Amino acid sequence: MWRTLCQSVVGSFHVQTGLPCQDYGDYKVLGQDVLIGAVADGAGSAKHSDLGAKITVKAALQFLEYKLKKTALAATGTEAELKEIFRRLLAYVQQILQEEAEKEQLYINDLATTLLVVLVTSKRLAAMQIGDGFIVFKPLGGNYQLLFQPDKGEYINETTFVTSSNALEDMQIKVLTEPVAFICVATDGVEKVSIDYKNWQPFPPFFQPLEEYLQQTETPLQEDLKEFLEREDLNKLTTDDKTLLLAFCSETGFV
Repeated sequence: MWRTLCQSVVGSFHVQTGLPCQDYGDYKVLGQDVLIGAVADGAGSAKHSDLGAKITVKAALQFLEYKLKKTALAATGTEAELKEIFRRLLAYVQQILQEEAEKEQLYINDLATTLLVVLVTSKRLAAMQIGDGFIVFKPLGGNYQLLFQPDKGEYINETTFVTSSNALEDMQIKVLTEPVAFICVATDGVEKVSIDYKNWQPFPPFFQPLEEYLQQTETPLQEDLKEFLEREDLNKLTTDDKTLLLAFCSETGFV
């Protein structure tokens, strides 16, 4: 079964400037084995990206839950089938954002956001990523690994958003068929303290305490993760909004 936490906190820069938290993350556990989760980071340049991030995450989870309840994709779907599901998920999210923009008389780019989605069982991991942020996972008995290299674009603070014309083209998708013990999905607010940019490798001292907390705590608390993300030493290193979606598989023998 999964022990899971997800928390977003507003960055110190946003606090100083009166901006809302533009990150959003959420997850659902379907049955005992299937975990779906999504994290989004609204574009700093978009007027209503906080709304865009929330709508995007909720739409992505709604779409996946609907598809997984109707099929056995989580357990038996082929790599090609899962990749197609993620492409359809993007189209659905874009449709929902367009409808919201029209309803609120906004430009769709006012809702611009990144999106990272995971579909995990004890025996496989399927994921997609549009934009920056990261997905780190640890195979059973293995080391922390970065699933995708974050999309940083050609210029500083540039990336791809779900509302970008090249979102489908730039979307990264991967399907791994191996037992996963731990996974972390995060926005770029914690990248500089958790990822070694020189070789694009996870920094184990960042992830190990988080994994150990989930491993040792039968009922993980949102407040504990919030306290971790709001630590003064962390805020000195990054002023951006921060979101972590964490999951630890406490059993790997079930189907």
